[in-house]
This record gives sequence, structure tokens and C-alpha cells, in this order.
Amino acid sequence: MDMEIAINIGWVLLGLTCLYFGAEWLVKGAANIAMMFGLSSLVVGLTIVAFGTSAPELVVSLQSNFQGSGDFALGNVIGSNICNLGLVLAIAGILLPIVVQQEFIKRELPLLVAVSVIFVAVLLIDNKVSRLEGTLFAIGVVAYSSYCVYVALKNPTDPIASGVDAPEEEQTPGRSTGVSLLINLAWVVVGLGVLILGADRLVAGGEFIAIKMGVSEAVIALTLVALGTSLPELATTIVACMKGQSDMAAGNAIGSCLFNILCVIGFTAMAKPVVSTSISMVDLSAMVGFSIATYLLMRNDRELGRLDGVLLLIGYCVYIAYLFVRPEAVV
Repeated sequence: MDMEIAINIGWVLLGLTCLYFGAEWLVKGAANIAMMFGLSSLVVGLTIVAFGTSAPELVVSLQSNFQGSGDFALGNVIGSNICNLGLVLAIAGILLPIVVQQEFIKRELPLLVAVSVIFVAVLLIDNKVSRLEGTLFAIGVVAYSSYCVYVALKNPTDPIASGVDAPEEEQTPGRSTGVSLLINLAWVVVGLGVLILGADRLVAGGEFIAIKMGVSEAVIALTLVALGTSLPELATTIVACMKGQSDMAAGNAIGSCLFNILCVIGFTAMAKPVVSTSISMVDLSAMVGFSIATYLLMRNDRELGRLDGVLLLIGYCVYIAYLFVRPEAVV
């Protein structure tokens, strides 16, 4: 193996590791601080944790877009959403059939489909997401988060608001974490710093490998980078399934997809317009298709069973295989 390729594979692995632990530490510190100031774990879960699991995608997309790699930024988000539904949610369904409340089917899943379609429409108009369009997406994530918090505070028994099955003692506002504010602030700062380092190494290593091996940046972002930045969601989902919390697993995957488009694309485009050159209609259709398939599979019986999970996983594997054989995969 070429020594330069080996070194950059090492950078990619280091980047993925830093993204995972950086997100963990950032969420840990922020959640503890929020609860120290009287916010319940429910509200924390609907806001800070949801943002934290999308932090790797946000940092990677910002970093790559500032370096002029719009396809890398877009491929990261599109690939992560496909991965969240076709791999993360599929594994959750295979491990533990997922049963969710009817309100989740009526509210969150149609919203995901709508947001995905709007994102695709925006991108197809002129192959870019402008600052104005990014601002509208960012306003959307603020509105969505505010609505979730409003519902949780107004009606804690709401099916979606009560979807986080935290132990009773963890749902008490103002519960002491036993750790000082200073230490938790340190977790936040260190976590953010590690995230930035991880994104820098992942983008640098991924771009080098793509160029050296003649594979397009879009393919690398849609596969390797997307899987890497989805590690927090995958880890959270597996843990939730092991604890029998299937609704949390579903909420984690669906919520992350919403945040990826509204938050990651929104703030990335606000900082600098995101331009696409090699993201294909197949990639966009796959993202929307997995969203619609998830909705249809769960609509009737409010359950994503093992067979449904297998079908989603097969679809994901077929898509990944296609990425490496399509003509535009090689540059």
C-alpha cells in the first residue's frame, strides 16, 4: 500500500474517532449544565442531545464547504440521512421491533418526508443552497426545536414528548449532577475542540484518498464520511435497543435526519453557499425514497418489524454497491 494512502487512512480513522468522542463529550457537558440549571432530561433530549448527534455532520460540512468542497458537505448530509434510515433504523428494527405512538407517525415522519422533498427541490433549482435558503432551513430547525420544547413543557404526557424513557430520577429538573459547572464547561470546550480536529482530519484524509484512488469526493462523502458521522446515532440506537427503548431508537434516527437537513445544511449554507457538482438525482431520490419507505412501513401498524428492517438494510446495501459502479464514481 502506498505510504501516503496509509497515512491518510490513519487520518480518516483518527477523524472518525475524534468525531465520536467529541460528540459524546459535548453532549455530556451540555446536558449536565442544562439539568443543573433546572431543565428536565426530556427537554435536554429534545434539544441538546438531538443537536449533539448532528454535531459531527455540522462540523464536517462546514469544514469541507469552507475548503470549496460543496459535494463533500452535501454528500455527508445526504449519505448520513440514508445511513440513518437504511442502516441505523434498519439495525434497530432487526434487533428489536420498533413500536411508536400514532402521533409520531402523523407528525414526525411526514415532516421528514416534506423537509427532504423541499431540500431536493431547492438543490435542483440551481445546484446549490444559497445563504437565504440556508437561513430559512436554520429558522426551520429553531422553530421545530422550540415546538418540541413547547409541547414537552405544556404536555409532558404527549406521545412524542414522553418518548424518552429516562429513569424517573433523571426526569427531575434541577437534579444535581455531582459534577461542578467548571468541569462540565470543560467537557463542552474539549468536546467541541475534538470535533473540530476530527472533522479537519476526516475531510483532509477523505479528500486525499478520493483523489489518489480516482473516486469522486461525492462517493467518499456518501459512504465513508456519512457512515463515520452517523456513529453517534448508531451507538445511541444500539444502546436504546439493548434497554428495550425502541421508541427512543426511532426518535433518534428520525430526529437526526431532520436536524441534518435543517441545521447542518442551514448553518453551512448561511456561512457560505453550498454548491453541488456531482451529487446525482439518484442520491437525492434515495434520500427521499428511504424517508417515504420508512413512513409507509410504519404507517399502518405503527411498527417497524424485523422484516421491515431487513428490507431497509437490503436497500441500503444495494445503494452503496451502486455508488461504486456508476460512471461518475470515478474521476
